Amino acid sequence: MAAPERDFSFVCKHYNDLSKEEFHEIIQARIEVFVVEQNCAYQDLDRKDALSWHLSVLCDGQLAAYARIVPPGVSYDHYSSIGRVISVAKFRGIGAGKILIAKAIEYCEALFPNTPIKISAQQYLLKFYGDFGFQPVGEGYIEDLIPHMAMIRPVQQ
Repeated sequence: MAAPERDFSFVCKHYNDLSKEEFHEIIQARIEVFVVEQNCAYQDLDRKDALSWHLSVLCDGQLAAYARIVPPGVSYDHYSSIGRVISVAKFRGIGAGKILIAKAIEYCEALFPNTPIKISAQQYLLKFYGDFGFQPVGEGYIEDLIPHMAMIRPVQQ
């Protein structure tokens, strides 16, 4: 039996253009995934949110996945970045995460042309990000008690 067809849509807005309700929904989902599910007490809200674009993948009108698109010079000099990547639990396994990363790369390339993308990837997701052209750089490290590795997606010619 085939999986039911899903209706995905995308919303990408700069922080200044988000409604209070949209930002609340994003923060609520980020806390649910990072703080509650991953049992990781850390400061989710930071000054980067106000400088960034916020990409939501909606499935049947509900938030299914999210990523923060950060301009060069905020997280990393000379790199744009994709961070705070989440898939909402009830939408896992339907491809929303893959759609999210592909769309986030498109937005990074459109917003910051000719700029490589750098991410801080949880180590268990190295292959996932590698499938999108990200390459590990440097040594692994611990961030918020979780093993991570820096990865860079070079500018595509």
